[in-house]
Amino acid sequence: MGLLKKFDIKVPKFTVASTPDEVFSIATELGKNTGTKDVVIKAQVLAGGRGKGYFESGLKGGVKIVFDADEAKAVSSKMLGQKIFTKQTGEGGRLCSKVTVCERLYTRREYYFAILMDRKFGGPVIIASSQGGMSIEDVARDNPEALITEPVDIEEGMTDEISMRVVKAIGFEGKQAEQAKLYVERLYALFMQHDCTMIEINPMAEDATGQVYCMDCKINFDENAEYRQKEIFKLRDWTQEDERDKIAAAANLNYIALSGSIGCLGE
Repeated sequence: MGLLKKFDIKVPKFTVASTPDEVFSIATELGKNTGTKDVVIKAQVLAGGRGKGYFESGLKGGVKIVFDADEAKAVSSKMLGQKIFTKQTGEGGRLCSKVTVCERLYTRREYYFAILMDRKFGGPVIIASSQGGMSIEDVARDNPEALITEPVDIEEGMTDEISMRVVKAIGFEGKQAEQAKLYVERLYALFMQHDCTMIEINPMAEDATGQVYCMDCKINFDENAEYRQKEIFKLRDWTQEDERDKIAAAANLNYIALSGSIGCLGE
């Protein structure tokens, strides 16, 4: 989210917290700045499907809307220091050591947008849909015609025609289309400048005031470009990853964990 802000892309006001007391302070301050006590608490783990996940504390859902600072503190106490289990964590779950506290925005329409490297097209591909806020896998399975795919010539780069065609195709109109078009172009610039292999915005949304926001974001980076992206890779949280991956990285080896005690190594 910090990278999006750096590229002048609107995101909800947010702060990361590690303790319930920090959550309480942040939620209180957000209430003063936004005029509403409502905030959203999001578990920060390297796994998708948080919204439908559950914690070993018994709490259901890793993304929760709360209505004041006291509730924010209470809910975060059931997330922090607890394992969350989702479709992507496996049976071991993932320990939640941080949460994001962000302002609640009231959205009118939600869209899906992603850029990823695709071997089939030999470069970046945009995937977008009018059905944001949902699992894109579910959309692809149940309503594949709702997805659009737009390859980008990596030599030519993003063009006005491509960016406008994408936002129009998924349903943006008028001023919102112009704003979303700028975001598509800025997201592509971020993608290229920071050696990303994927940027996923779900949802990109129009709020009740007519402003377009990137509400949530997932970014993957090319590990082979670590020497160019040192500041980003300094942020890597090894507590969220397999200990064997950490050992392999220290030895400059590529490691792929398989089931049981089996794995693949390569230089």
